[in-house]
Amino acid sequence: MSTTSDDMKKGLTFRKFKDGETSQYRRGNEWIFDADHSHKCPEYMLSSPPCQASCPAGEDIRGYLNIVRGIEKPPAGMNWQEYAFRRITEANPFPSVMGRVCPAPCESGCNRNQVEDHVGINSVEHFVGDYAIENKLTFKRDEKVKPSGKKVAIIGGGPAGLAAAYQLALKGHSCTIFDEHELLGGMMRYGIPGFRTPRHILDGEIQRIIDLGVETRMKTRVGSDVKFEDLERDYDAIFMSMGAQSGRPLPVPGAEAPNCVTAMAFLRAFNDGRLQHVGNRVVVIGGGDTSIDVATVARRLGNVTNVNELDRPENVLAGHAAHDVAKISARGGADVVLVSRATMDKMNANKHEIEHALEEGIKIIGGVTPIAVVVGADGRATALRVAQFEVVKGETIIKEGTEQDLPADLIVSAIGQAVDFTGLESFNNNKGLIKPDGNYRFPGKPHIFVGGDVIKPHLLTTAIGHASIAADGIDVFLREGTTELGKRPKVDAHRFDLMRKMVESGLTIEEYNHQQTWGTSSSKFAVHNYEDRSAKYVIPSDELFLGHFMYEERNKRDMVHLTAEEALGNFEERLKKLDEKQVVAEAKRCMSCGLCFECDNCVVYCPQTAVFRVKKNERATGRYVDTDYTKCIGCHICADVCPTGYIQMGMGE
Repeated sequence: MSTTSDDMKKGLTFRKFKDGETSQYRRGNEWIFDADHSHKCPEYMLSSPPCQASCPAGEDIRGYLNIVRGIEKPPAGMNWQEYAFRRITEANPFPSVMGRVCPAPCESGCNRNQVEDHVGINSVEHFVGDYAIENKLTFKRDEKVKPSGKKVAIIGGGPAGLAAAYQLALKGHSCTIFDEHELLGGMMRYGIPGFRTPRHILDGEIQRIIDLGVETRMKTRVGSDVKFEDLERDYDAIFMSMGAQSGRPLPVPGAEAPNCVTAMAFLRAFNDGRLQHVGNRVVVIGGGDTSIDVATVARRLGNVTNVNELDRPENVLAGHAAHDVAKISARGGADVVLVSRATMDKMNANKHEIEHALEEGIKIIGGVTPIAVVVGADGRATALRVAQFEVVKGETIIKEGTEQDLPADLIVSAIGQAVDFTGLESFNNNKGLIKPDGNYRFPGKPHIFVGGDVIKPHLLTTAIGHASIAADGIDVFLREGTTELGKRPKVDAHRFDLMRKMVESGLTIEEYNHQQTWGTSSSKFAVHNYEDRSAKYVIPSDELFLGHFMYEERNKRDMVHLTAEEALGNFEERLKKLDEKQVVAEAKRCMSCGLCFECDNCVVYCPQTAVFRVKKNERATGRYVDTDYTKCIGCHICADVCPTGYIQMGMGE
């Protein structure tokens, strides 16, 4: 390999190499030249990279990284920043928000982890999203798409509802969003604090969608303010994306105490601007990202003096208007403890968020479970009782003698979310969720589709992916009037399209003449020697030539680190974006798995000069080289030295 043994010891976030596992690699002369010919010749096969297959929103990640690095050129009159933005937002209309808060399963799946460390995909998305906000880029309708005259009602203005409205508006349908809140955004606004999603960023990304002509009915709850039957009468299709914005209370004795609240109520009150302080001692129960958000917010709010009855957190959360005690009183730090059934190393929250919470003075106790809320004479909780436990045949068994009381002025339950089905009870699957079919359509109701946390509370990007798939189904239903939807591809993604790229590059695709053609073809009705497998095949690292890639340290975004004292009252954004030079350098670390990135290895190493560069006036991304079968002897060297696995030996059976 190109990486030296000394380099390998530097350590970033190694996976395979961390434990010295190198069995999948052999010396080049053991496998590149182990035969002089075969009966197979090279094909150019487009596969899905694991980053895209791991992205719940289905972004064309490899595509926009190749745009940023300069491999794929933008159309005339457009810079790479805008072109990358256009590519990202084919799938996800919130690149700036997702670039900040998405836990990036794409990075865990990145094949670059087998070399040293993953590509900073979120960092690139963050930069491109902010560029679009700063330069006031808007969404553009395709002039070829004509208005359908159909109307779609969308219940819920969170990430799923907004993403569905975006996709449907681009497809020519009229959309109206019904939301019970004052502002759009759902969990992006009411569940995530502003120091993680700056509100001007969120507002800008939402406004682009509304500017497509999407109508809104705010402070309107479907099921009470508006009957569901009225929507069925007045709209051609309905997308249900109410979200799961009700929290789950603790299932232990004493949890009905007024100062024992849910994380959803806590975060909504904070993001509404109503919650001003939390008391001296706060205990949070959870282990996921939401519990970390609650704990860090509680640490920042802290405690204030001169608090009266209405200023208590539980009264604010119940809807009372709080006095602005924070401005007139001395603010002090709150002692915040986060308890989790999982040990700290197995908590679901992002590891870097856990580290920052510890830095900010938040105590984390793992491996314990709540067993009771200790209630005082006034009916308010005074402590949370926890204990160590073990699980035997699915049942929690408390270890005697391990009980301890954690003093608390406020107890926050972050153990899960629930959907409020008031007025929509018929859609409840008796487990507090909605169970759709494989195309996110409600069974037996061909005009009703579902997406987001109402299916199962998960990531924001998962909700965006649901919306994209559901919007495709709604479009087919509205335009074709069919209740039968085709089977979804194995890889749900907005994939690179070579044919579209060739047309964009000014190349003409001729109509097929229905004549059989042998050998190297100069016909223009198809792409010679090319197969698109990206809808069904994810290329693994062992099909790449990893020896091509040098050790390159990842360009990491700076994070503002705060001490316990510095965190108090600090609501500034902590995550800094990369600059343009760093973003381009990071994109260049992408290995373009499954798609040619024009390295010339196949041309240089072909002993028969059978592999050749396509003429410049006939090139497009993904169509850089071709093979002359009159010269090819099937030695497979081109496939062996292809870094991206784009060349596969498959012709000539």
